Amino acid sequence: MDLGLRGKRALVMGASKGLGRSAADCLAEAGVSLVVSGRDQPSLDQVAAELRTLGAPAAHGVPADVAHAADMDRLADEAERLLGGVDILVLNHGGPPPGTALEITEAQLAEWFPRMVLHPIRIAMRLLPGMRQRQWGRILTIGSTGMEQPIPNLAISNTLRAAMVGWNKSLAGEVAADNVTCNIVAPGAILTDRQKETQGSIAAKRGIAVEQVMAERAKTIPAGRIGNPKEFGPMVAFLASEHGSYVTGSVIRVDGGVIRAI
Repeated sequence: MDLGLRGKRALVMGASKGLGRSAADCLAEAGVSLVVSGRDQPSLDQVAAELRTLGAPAAHGVPADVAHAADMDRLADEAERLLGGVDILVLNHGGPPPGTALEITEAQLAEWFPRMVLHPIRIAMRLLPGMRQRQWGRILTIGSTGMEQPIPNLAISNTLRAAMVGWNKSLAGEVAADNVTCNIVAPGAILTDRQKETQGSIAAKRGIAVEQVMAERAKTIPAGRIGNPKEFGPMVAFLASEHGSYVTGSVIRVDGGVIRAI
């Protein structure tokens, strides 16, 4: 299927590995030029070279830390300079430490609110005017099924990601007439470093092997298995494409059926 994305330009955050990398790969295969961000320049340079091999007309790596507002401003400016503009923004970042609601501290909330809410919104608002002026744009937030059904032992994530659901829905209604869509792609259990960290924390608390926890987790998923990162990126690419132009303000799950609610 031709996604109609050739000639478009994307900034994908947290694209060194995992879900961000899967999204970047699929956009590259669709002919999108990319800037990818992460913390390590050598890793980003390697990713950029591989994205060009996959089909990206241009690909650049720009290191930036979502914990710092100045990094987000610089990343937005560099992406626009290198690409000539940004049509597709994929918001992505690492997750906070596991823990229960009773264990949350104010210091943790103060540390993670900028990374998960304030600074992603900041960079989106910096790039949004160009999208509206060109009458074409896509803002895609990589979220979590915890946005719809709180995940045990991930209380900080559940709390702060909920704010992004409200923001996404509010913004979507305000910019839809400008042909700018805003959607959240919510992964379930997918085999990334984050998944290994989360299940490892549970295993440590229970005093059992992480492999046992992963096997138990798989049994709770209707698909009967943990997902592969390669199964995530195609949804991002579809929502970014012309075929997804009438989908906005939505939370789209890629979760193997784990959320049972209608």
